[in-house]
Amino acid sequence: MHRSPLVALLAGLALWLQGCSDDEGDTSPGPTTGMTTESPEEECKGPLEPMLPGIMPGSERPKIILGQDIDWPPYAYLGVPPESDFDVAGIGHDIAHGLKEVCDIDVVTPEIRWGDCWDNGAIGHGLAAGKVHGCMTYTHTWGARTRFLDFSKPILQHNKPAGLLVKLENGVPKFDGNHNLNGLKVVDVVGWAPTADTLALVENKCTKARFSGFTIVQPTATGPNANQNALETLMNGDADAMWVYADQAKNYQCTNDGTMTPNWDCTMWAGFGTTFAYIQTGLYGHAQAGTTLAMSKRGSGLGEILNPCLDKFLATKSYYDICKKHGVPEQCFPNSHFPSNETAVKITPHYATDELTTTCADGYCPCPA
Repeated sequence: MHRSPLVALLAGLALWLQGCSDDEGDTSPGPTTGMTTESPEEECKGPLEPMLPGIMPGSERPKIILGQDIDWPPYAYLGVPPESDFDVAGIGHDIAHGLKEVCDIDVVTPEIRWGDCWDNGAIGHGLAAGKVHGCMTYTHTWGARTRFLDFSKPILQHNKPAGLLVKLENGVPKFDGNHNLNGLKVVDVVGWAPTADTLALVENKCTKARFSGFTIVQPTATGPNANQNALETLMNGDADAMWVYADQAKNYQCTNDGTMTPNWDCTMWAGFGTTFAYIQTGLYGHAQAGTTLAMSKRGSGLGEILNPCLDKFLATKSYYDICKKHGVPEQCFPNSHFPSNETAVKITPHYATDELTTTCADGYCPCPA
């Protein structure tokens, strides 16, 4: 028999209330007033975290369910031995479980599709229905996300600039960084930041003017990986440019060391710098803050539980160890455990296009001379 999430949630609430009334003080009616009495030290406390349908709430400490997908290394991916026996893995996963070092909290990290978290300009069905309390490693963007969602404090610096990918023909982009995109079609990576609505908010780093007159289009490919669908759409000629993280093409370069389980076309992405490249990079105007631990329903109150723990954990050596393990110490918030030579390192995607010294063959085209 199918039950709606609301019915399941009410059933869970009833079980919690029943647990509160069982064996906790004298709950029989008083002799004169008809009121019940309880021992103050055994008084039943409310839920310790937002309640989810089908999930037993924490009884002694908050139990927080944080979901992630597995196709965004090093932030969220499928762990393989010896790191993990095919459990979810990544920076978000490691920091989430690290919170137990500084807070009395339980954390569970199931796999969930990104589309269950944020999908085509609106909150995803899974997050809205309460499959998880929050989704990990989302960028706190401007625009539509702020109307639907709350965000925890960031776990990484404001380190996820956006960029524009275009096709290369004989090593030359179909149009260069001086183009304002007027009359062109730009494909969105559905469900991912930078969100489609934020392209209008950023500045062309070559002309110092905002982009205008473009049309955002949906991918014409329909596979399970949103970035792959968008790149296929670009390479098939169904879009002129792709609005995407400025480091995404770099992060999707496959390795042969057995540490990666890609669900994208490694051969197509290997064309970075040969068949496609960025003509704009270092675009920060789409986001308010960097990568966060948890994105949740607006009004959830999840940040009130997580943020004090994050404040403590980001000052630990364990935080540094996680950043070092995943090869991104320069993206993290430095604390006393970070060597000075591993902080404030600026990598190519972080540079504005007019600051680049690379070439299109490197995957990052500079502004035209």
